[in-house]
Amino acid sequence: MTNQRINIAHILLVEDNEGDILLTLEAFEECKVKTEISVVKNGQEALDFLFKRGAFTEVKKPDLILLDINLPIYNGHEVLQQIKASKGLKKIPVIMLTTSSSQKDIDDAYSNHCNSYVIKPIAISEFLNAILKIEEFWLELTIFSK
Repeated sequence: MTNQRINIAHILLVEDNEGDILLTLEAFEECKVKTEISVVKNGQEALDFLFKRGAFTEVKKPDLILLDINLPIYNGHEVLQQIKASKGLKKIPVIMLTTSSSQKDIDDAYSNHCNSYVIKPIAISEFLNAILKIEEFWLELTIFSK
């Protein structure tokens, strides 16, 4: 295992809100680090993507996962549990990016080993700024284990 910086970061965005998807994609266009972003819109698709099932057998493993909590089929907590229980996936940083400010959601996310919990700001400029801060910390500063 070697620690290395990422040349092109592959991000898996797990989000069912079209507006938040568009804002997130727009924000990453402004980032310094080159990104490739895959989007799935429910918990089942997220798990299929990560475990390379069905239509996702040829996908690249993400370097970073942005995971909403309020998702159809399987919620973000259920997806996070399966990610962190998998030997092949548990080292991927998972950022809970959600509207929920519930202390229970925050506690549950950290209990299930999320790497960060970010509450989506309502104002567009603040949302874009939050994404840029995620990019700065997770894609510019952090060294990943492969």
